Amino acid sequence: MIKAGIVGGTGYTGVELLRLLAQHPDVRLQAITSRSEAGMPVAQMFPSLRGRVDLAFSEPAVETLAACDVVFFATPHGVAMKQAPELLARGVKVIDLGADFRLKDLPTFEKWYGMPHSCPDILEESVYGLPEVNREAIRTARIVGNPGCYPTAVQLGFLPLLRAGLIDASQLVADAKSGVSGAGRKAEVHTLFAEAGESFKAYGVGGHRHLPEISQGLSGMTSDRVGLTFVPHLLPMIRGIHATLYGRLTRNAGDLQSLFESAYANEPFVDVMPPGSTPETRSVKGANTCRIAVYQPQGGDTVVVLSVIDNLVKGAAGQAIQNMNLMCGLPETAGLTQIALLP
Repeated sequence: MIKAGIVGGTGYTGVELLRLLAQHPDVRLQAITSRSEAGMPVAQMFPSLRGRVDLAFSEPAVETLAACDVVFFATPHGVAMKQAPELLARGVKVIDLGADFRLKDLPTFEKWYGMPHSCPDILEESVYGLPEVNREAIRTARIVGNPGCYPTAVQLGFLPLLRAGLIDASQLVADAKSGVSGAGRKAEVHTLFAEAGESFKAYGVGGHRHLPEISQGLSGMTSDRVGLTFVPHLLPMIRGIHATLYGRLTRNAGDLQSLFESAYANEPFVDVMPPGSTPETRSVKGANTCRIAVYQPQGGDTVVVLSVIDNLVKGAAGQAIQNMNLMCGLPETAGLTQIALLP
């Protein structure tokens, strides 16, 4: 059994990790940490876990975490990079669901996250945890930077087109929408029911922290210069991301449906839907699945890709467990075969 620990177990991503790991056939939960809630039984904070998780929250002490085989950091940026070096030195694998090990360029990280990186040598070693792109590198990694939610939906949507060299990489547009859980489990005015309910707005139009992460990933899919316009929006729902992606075709595309189906034929967590489909966020709620549809409206020179994920599963906790499975030599789908919740 893999002994797993979670640092930052009180947020939405933390409880999603708990939900999924508690059902994993090859994992034993060893530690869940929270400085503010140390000593409180996990099931007291999250009654949904009664009878499934018997642990109490503990202080994030290195000695406690060093008893684990793998530690997930479901924490804000700046936390994982402080503890990762010692855990790696103790032989513990690390999966960071924050942003500390996503961006490879140090000045870019410092610009977007407002702090210097404390372990650039480990950042250089880390692997970006998008299995559909970096599966083999993830298998041998000691530390993985789990992708963000928007970057997962956008990169999976553009991947087949960029690898085939079919679109102008300098003129990409990602129009993406997320539910309010993407903002985290904290009290903020813009996520209050009376503020977000029955309303819809864009945010981060001038620049969002996921922009450099998406651009970095897309640049690895093509030799051309990547130019991306990324506009996120807040939807009055709890879970889900819907990304509508636009690319300008540079040559005859042929059969786009076959291109996508071939690209993802062996991917257990990417579902290319039949022609004419419009994937819905509710079709992936609670599941580690990205559903994709591709269009070439009126046979013109623009290709449109629709990509939906659950921001807390394939966009966070589920993908982290997918990475853990690869790192630990387990079946990639272990513990991740849940069917989406409908309605």
